[in-house]
Amino acid sequence: MEKFFTFVMNHWVLSFAFVFLVVLLLVETFKRRFLGFKEIDAPEAVRRMNHDDAVVLDVREDQEFAEGHIVNALHIPVGVLDKRLNELEAHKDKPIIVYCRSGDRAARASATLHKQGFTAVFKLNGGVLAWRAANLPVQK
Repeated sequence: MEKFFTFVMNHWVLSFAFVFLVVLLLVETFKRRFLGFKEIDAPEAVRRMNHDDAVVLDVREDQEFAEGHIVNALHIPVGVLDKRLNELEAHKDKPIIVYCRSGDRAARASATLHKQGFTAVFKLNGGVLAWRAANLPVQK
């Protein structure tokens, strides 16, 4: 045990970096578990849309949606999601893939949906930017 403390004292920067990385991994793991949604990439989203009849929800603003969105996506901006949840009630037991431009608004919307009892909520990792980067189609 004495050697361990000597190592930590002699390499305090390395030790601090190790502890910091472990804490980040733990926080990320618990965050995903408590938020109630899973992040998926664009190919997984396509698979869920084609095989699981997943509903796609765009939570960007009206102008962003008009510039291009995933085909057949429902559009409810994150700012009004609480007021328009009734529009999604019919899809409560279906997988729902939520996306925005890059992911921040979609994370908030996904957490809201989970709290409201939606059973299978997925956030598109990287949002529409990742979708376009994967050369997947958008509709205008």
